[in-house]
Amino acid sequence: MTAPCPGPFSPGYRAAGVLLHVTSLPSRHGIGDLGPAAFTWIDRLRDAGLAWWQGLPVGPTGWGDSPYQALSSFAGNGLLLSPDRLVEDGLLGPRDVGDPYFPALSVDYESVIPFKRRLLEAAWRAFRVGQRPDLKAAFEDFCHRQAGWLEDYALFRALKERFGGAHYLTWPRELVERRAVALAAAAGDAAAEVDQVRFAQFLLSRQAAALKAHASERGVRLIGDLPFFVSPDSSDVWARPEIFLLDAERRPRALAGVPPDAFSADGQLWGNPVYDWDALRVTGYRWWIERIRAVLAHVDVVRLDHFRAFAAAWHIPAGAASARGGQWVTGPGAEFFGAVARELGRMPFLVEDLGVITPDVVQLRDDFELPGTRVLQFAFEGDWRSPHLPRNYPANAVVYTGTHDNSTTRGWYDALPEASRRRLWNCVRRINGGSRDAVAAMLSLAWSSPAALAIAPFQDVLALGDEARMNVPGAADGNWRWRCTRDTLAPETFAWLRDLTVVTDRAA
Repeated sequence: MTAPCPGPFSPGYRAAGVLLHVTSLPSRHGIGDLGPAAFTWIDRLRDAGLAWWQGLPVGPTGWGDSPYQALSSFAGNGLLLSPDRLVEDGLLGPRDVGDPYFPALSVDYESVIPFKRRLLEAAWRAFRVGQRPDLKAAFEDFCHRQAGWLEDYALFRALKERFGGAHYLTWPRELVERRAVALAAAAGDAAAEVDQVRFAQFLLSRQAAALKAHASERGVRLIGDLPFFVSPDSSDVWARPEIFLLDAERRPRALAGVPPDAFSADGQLWGNPVYDWDALRVTGYRWWIERIRAVLAHVDVVRLDHFRAFAAAWHIPAGAASARGGQWVTGPGAEFFGAVARELGRMPFLVEDLGVITPDVVQLRDDFELPGTRVLQFAFEGDWRSPHLPRNYPANAVVYTGTHDNSTTRGWYDALPEASRRRLWNCVRRINGGSRDAVAAMLSLAWSSPAALAIAPFQDVLALGDEARMNVPGAADGNWRWRCTRDTLAPETFAWLRDLTVVTDRAA
């Protein structure tokens, strides 16, 4: 089978980019946002000859602040709103923002969340009393065009606030079951809160559109990230229970995870609800296609997380103590991607094909000519047949030194057994070096490889250790907090990376 429409890379394409979550950008407001630092970041990438910026999911986060457990597949995270841009828009004054103090190297969510909430409330009040009347028509148009998800999400957030952040399954039964009379009454009672949620999404859409336009002008393409599963406590499950495998009480009948492997004797029990693909098939996969469109509104290409689940996913019976008792359940496969191709006219995807990869996953990826993922940190743990060794890469692939779930490359090297260190130095044909030398060698390997696209987390560009690690899978606290400083966006930071990008024929 040949791909029905083009993917992101043409034959012979070579480019490079950097992985950095928006929250990790510098800002005096406690968390990276869509403001001036993001524009400067794009300029630095352009100046270094880098054609791609990859981020993490940007949905509204809930418990654990994880971008992979968003409260909606369609909404944006209000914490990413730039106060500086709101001041420029005349919706905030300098005195509204003040001069707050936040840690420079990490996100203190406990302080940032109330601070950003206060600013949004001030911007909403200003808009309601007549500031920026020229935005009224655009706001109303946005609400009309996005009503398919926005109405449910806005009410979901208003109700969640009313019930102290509790899981929606603990709400009154008539709201859990979305009885029309109860929903209408709740929407009326919470009209002001619902409108403020809509307004926040409107502002996010404006700021994201401005950032994408700037990136396009600079020749930098944006890679978004789409988690396969949704959070169990999300407006997605609350508003669309018919597309998930739920019981009569709206509780999941099966949960997502992965089977036992060499790293975990019990496997991993993630706890996300799983899809009713039969119900989705009847609609032509409409909800999924609209979900993809929502991400593509503000990026150029989408990374499909946990791609293997499109072929088959590990379903674990609800109530199970571990993932051991799960089973593989067939996913939508080629039929799904055929529907997406017909709707979009292209295949704007990179796929995360890591983990337990069976022949059906490989065939699905290759049938649609989708670029797969290679991770250099995995290359030196096995033998020379490892698919993560550069000599074994196909051209239609994306190579990473590491991902957001890995140690930084410097931290990885510091913990690497001596035998694996020797494999690394043999691969680059040089004598042993220190951990900083290892980081440079790993970037050089990635950039020199046959893969169409080479990407490094910004922590690796800076040669930082595990103090800068973004996420430790399985750890409940302390993740998603790392931030870079304003000094690290100085042009000098990127000079050596530009040289590497030019020498390896990846310069934009």
